[in-house]
Amino acid sequence: MRDELAGRNVTVAGLGVSGVPAAKALHRFGAKVTVVNGGDGDGPRAQAAELEELGITVRLGDDRILPEGAQLIVTNPGFKPDSPLFLAADAAGVPVWGDVELAWRLRGVTGRAPAPWLAVTGTNGKTTTVQMLAAILEAAGLRTAAVGNIGVSLVDAVLGDEEYDVLAVELSSYQLHWAPSVRAHSAAVLNLAPDHLDWHGSMEAYAADKGRVYEGNQVACVYNAADPVTERLVREADVVEGCRAIGFTLASPRPGELGVVDGILVDRAFVEDRQQRAQELAEVGDVTPAAPHNIANALAAAALARAYGVAPAAVRDGLRAFRPDAHRIEHVADVAGVAYVDDSKATNTHATEASLAAYDPIVWIAGGLAKGAAFDGLVKASAKRLRAAVLIGADRRLIREALARHAPDVPVVDLDRTDTGAMAAAVAEAARLARPGDTVLMAPACASMDMFVNYKARGDAFAAAVRELPAARTDNEE
Repeated sequence: MRDELAGRNVTVAGLGVSGVPAAKALHRFGAKVTVVNGGDGDGPRAQAAELEELGITVRLGDDRILPEGAQLIVTNPGFKPDSPLFLAADAAGVPVWGDVELAWRLRGVTGRAPAPWLAVTGTNGKTTTVQMLAAILEAAGLRTAAVGNIGVSLVDAVLGDEEYDVLAVELSSYQLHWAPSVRAHSAAVLNLAPDHLDWHGSMEAYAADKGRVYEGNQVACVYNAADPVTERLVREADVVEGCRAIGFTLASPRPGELGVVDGILVDRAFVEDRQQRAQELAEVGDVTPAAPHNIANALAAAALARAYGVAPAAVRDGLRAFRPDAHRIEHVADVAGVAYVDDSKATNTHATEASLAAYDPIVWIAGGLAKGAAFDGLVKASAKRLRAAVLIGADRRLIREALARHAPDVPVVDLDRTDTGAMAAAVAEAARLARPGDTVLMAPACASMDMFVNYKARGDAFAAAVRELPAARTDNEE
C-alpha cells in the first residue's frame, strides 16, 4: 500500500473527524495531498493550519471542483454520491474511496498483524450495540476499541500505537457506500427503516449500501429475525464458504439464533448441539436499560462476540458493565411519581417507535425537523400507550395531523414555538398532563436543528427543564 500512495496526487474531500486523519495518513505514506472543504469558518481554518504545517495543501470554501491532476479521492461520509466533485471524478476516471476504505487498505502497513473487524450497521442502535460489543470483548480480556462512525477514526485505529486483538466497528450507510473492499470477520445489520433517502436516492439503494457490510464475511452474518429485509441481505451477500447466517430475536430462539427465554438471553447458534441445547448468556436485568429494542441490541452484540469465540461469562460481565451514552432512553428523574426519560437520539420514526414501546402510559414530547418522514405508522403502532402529546418544532403539524387521524382521543398540546425555550414550556405542559405512574418521554421522531445545535443540546434542555419543575426543586431541597 505504501508504494501505491507514494507520489500519488490524492484529494481528501472534507475535514472533520475523518478527513484530518486521512490527510495525515496519506501524507505520511508519501502522497501529494490536497484537501478541499466547503466550509471556511474558525473550525476548518484551525484544522487547515495544522495540516498546512505538515506541507499539505488545503482549499477552503470550495469542494466542488476536482483539483488538477487528481488520481484518487478519499472522502468523508458527508458528501453525496451526486456531488459535483464526484461527478467530475467519474468523468475523469478518478476512483473514490471513503475513509473506511482507506483504513481497510492500510491495515498491516505498520508491520503488525491486522486486527479483525466485527462490524455493525443498521438504521438505529448502531452505537449502543458497538459499545456493548466492545464491553463484552474487554470482559473477555481482549484488546479492543469501539471505532468508526462512533466518532473514533478507523484510520487512527489501524495506524496508532495501540495494538488491538479485534475491533468493534460501527459503519454508517454513507461509509459502506464508499468501502467496496471491506471484508469483516463477522457483521450485523440491526434493522432497516427509511432514513437518509435524500442521500441514497431510494430505499433500495439505502438497503443495498447497508448490505455491503455482509460482503466477504468469514464466520457469521448476524440478522434481525423480526426484520425480513436484514435476512434477505444476508441471503444476497457473497460470503466466505462456511460463513453462517445467525438470527437474533426477542422470542424463544430457533436453532441458529440467539433469543430470550423466561427473562434469560440464550444462544442456540454457537453451541455444539443447537437442535437440543441452549447456552445461557445473561439475564434481561443485566442489560441497561432493559427496553425491548435494547435487549435486541444486546443479542446482536452477543452474537458477534460469540462468533469471535467469546465465552458466555464474558457476555454477561460485559453487558453488566455497559452503560449507554447520554440521551438514549436515559432516565432523568422521577418527579411527583412521574418518570422523565430523555431519548433525544430518537431522531426518526423507527427509533421513536422502539422507544415508545418501552413505556406505558406515556406523555409524549415530539417534533422538530421531519426530514420528509411520515408519522401515521408510528402513531398507529403507539396510540394505545399515549396519555397525551406535547408538540414542538418546525414540523409538529405533521405529527399533530397523524394523531388526529389515528389517536383522536389523545389530548394534544401544540406549542407554536421553535425557540430553545420551548422545551421548558413543553416539559411544564407534560408535567401538567401526567399522572403518577406515567412516563414523560421526550422521543422527538425528528431532527433537532430547527431549534438546537444537535440532539445532545436538545436532550440537555429537556433534562434542565425537568430539574426546574417545582416538584423537583422541592424534592432537592428536602
